[in-house]
Parts: sequence; structure tokens; C-alpha cells
Amino acid sequence: MGITPVMVTGDNWRTARAVAKEVGIRDVRAEVMPAGKADVVRSFQKDGSIVAMVGDGINDSPALAAADVGMAIGAGTDIAIEAANYVLMRDNLEDVITAIDLSKKTFSRIRLNYVFAMAYNIIAVPVAAGVLFPSLGIKLPPWVAGACMALSSVSVVCSSLMS
Repeated sequence: MGITPVMVTGDNWRTARAVAKEVGIRDVRAEVMPAGKADVVRSFQKDGSIVAMVGDGINDSPALAAADVGMAIGAGTDIAIEAANYVLMRDNLEDVITAIDLSKKTFSRIRLNYVFAMAYNIIAVPVAAGVLFPSLGIKLPPWVAGACMALSSVSVVCSSLMS
């Protein structure tokens, strides 16, 4: 997915390494205080990285607030949930992958819809205004241009329903 996971935890090194090995994370930072977690987030941001933080406890809330995207585990504390941008409803780390994948697909669809909407407007409005009339004798009645604008809305809605 082009994502580099980093585990930043207040737990001891032994526990952190065991959990990181289980989920396949190579970069581990253990025994980190809450303010230190936020500092780690900021250090990655200074390098130009976009940082998503996943946490569930009160100790994670400063880092959740500092991250570009904060995701709280739904079973977490109210403070973590309040500090995060998103709340994952289940207690499952796979939901993080699902959320990222859904986000990428949503933004891709938004870009495609923008193209659909702009294509109608870029073509139909100038033609209705008479840009092609002097050279080719082509013009659109205003009601056709209006229908094209309505069609652009229909195409965007249909595109949104496709995936």
C-alpha cells in the first residue's frame, strides 16, 4: 500500500517486539511517554511524511491530535475517540487497512466525478455561448446547455453508485 508502519507504544520492549513481530512491523519504539508519541508524529511530519496514528487510550490522545489523520479504536477511551479524526468501530487492526483502502477509493471516485462534471460544462457552455458559431456555424440552444448540466449531475450520481 506504500505505507511504512511504525509502532510507538508505552509498553516495555519485550512486549512491543512480540506484538510488532506478530503483525509484521519492523520499526518499533517502546517505553515512550504520551508527549513522546506526539514528538515521534511531529518528527515524521517534519520529514514530509503524512502521518496516520492509530490509538485507543488516553496516552495516545496527544499523538492522535498531532497526526495528520487520527484513528481511534472504537473500544478505546472517550478522550482518544474525541482526539481522533476517525473512529474504527471494531477492535480489529485490519479495519485500519480497510479504512485506508476505502479512503483511497473514495478520493479516486471524487476525482473521476469532477472530470465528468467539468467535461459537460467545458464543452456545452462555450458552445451554447456561440464560440463555434462564427467558424463552424454550430450553436446550442440554452435549454440544451441546461440539459447538459443536468446530465452532468446524473452522470456524477451514476458514477458514485458504481463502486
